[in-house]
Amino acid sequence: MGQPDGGYDRQAAAQVLARVAGELPAAEQLPPRFELAVDLTPLAPSPGSHLTPAQLRYLNSLEPCEPGQVTSATHRVQWRDSAGTTNVGHCTPATHGAGGQSWGVLVPVAARETVLGLRRMLGADLGVRGRAAALSEWEREVLAATTTDQDPVEILHVGFETTARALVQHSWLAGQTAYRTPGELARGLQESGIFGVVANTWHWGLQSETYRRGMIPVSLEARADGGVAYTGTSRTLLRAMKDAKLAQPDQEDAGLARQYRPLRYAEVPRCLANMPVSVDGRRHTLLPAAVEVFVETFVRMLDVVRITGSPQEETTMSEVFEVPDMTCSHCTNTISGLLESHGATVDRIDLDSKQVVAAFPSAEVREQAFEAIRDQGYTVVPPAG
Repeated sequence: MGQPDGGYDRQAAAQVLARVAGELPAAEQLPPRFELAVDLTPLAPSPGSHLTPAQLRYLNSLEPCEPGQVTSATHRVQWRDSAGTTNVGHCTPATHGAGGQSWGVLVPVAARETVLGLRRMLGADLGVRGRAAALSEWEREVLAATTTDQDPVEILHVGFETTARALVQHSWLAGQTAYRTPGELARGLQESGIFGVVANTWHWGLQSETYRRGMIPVSLEARADGGVAYTGTSRTLLRAMKDAKLAQPDQEDAGLARQYRPLRYAEVPRCLANMPVSVDGRRHTLLPAAVEVFVETFVRMLDVVRITGSPQEETTMSEVFEVPDMTCSHCTNTISGLLESHGATVDRIDLDSKQVVAAFPSAEVREQAFEAIRDQGYTVVPPAG
């Protein structure tokens, strides 16, 4: 495998990450049962489609994906987690388990609490922190040249976040499976290797971008052993979208494309945590171990978290603000996706006037959405007054 830049070495970076992680400890003692209030807002599909206008706009960048190959969540869910942070996600509340109990809304909330618990676990684990602090200069150079996140502990944090997103997204496909509870779903996806498939075959950005828009571009089918797998059509589609991304990367992805092009085709863009490496004389792959810790913690968390409803805040009137550095459809798709992921309703985006018209459920959500847009490198000019 070639190394296009000095220090770039995915195998070596994978080995550093696996060594730092070591034997991942079990999650800390979970808290007593607690309740979290959620607000649900139905998504509003375009006329004649099951996808929202923003989802359809984003679909233009997923060549050659067609609307019929995408499943959408049905509702946006907003809640404040146990750490006091506002979260916005998507769910399908009509997902039912045995006995008719609805559990679709529980998955994103419990997944978030699982991530919080695992982050606390890593923060308290002196072994992991010590191994990360003791990296050699060469190891730091390898990580800096090979990965976006260069702190191994932060990479593990991102890995748990990614696992949570994968679980939530595939919960929208629960109707294509025989799983009766969210715990069965999580363990079924783990045993079927779906988390590894996501890590190895989804191109960079695809998961985060589709997650925040409440959509997933795959379908599941039953396997003879009782598990699930992606359909042949889905596997072909993922490969085609990955090829298209490599052939015509967005400007912000150009560096990643240069990194991935030297790799063997089957390894594009294989996740570092899913590469077998040798640690202390034995072969080891980090991702299955991390997924096991996540799934077992999530299953336990299902007995801790209780969901309650709360009055939906009245949506404010539409506001007009400006984003002067919008220049193309990629910009409008990015801004639209960020707004919708924060619970805003996008009425109109005009490239000529640089104006965005959107409604926000609260002033807090509006400021969070504006900050997310700024984090992407854009300027936000709020409405006057």
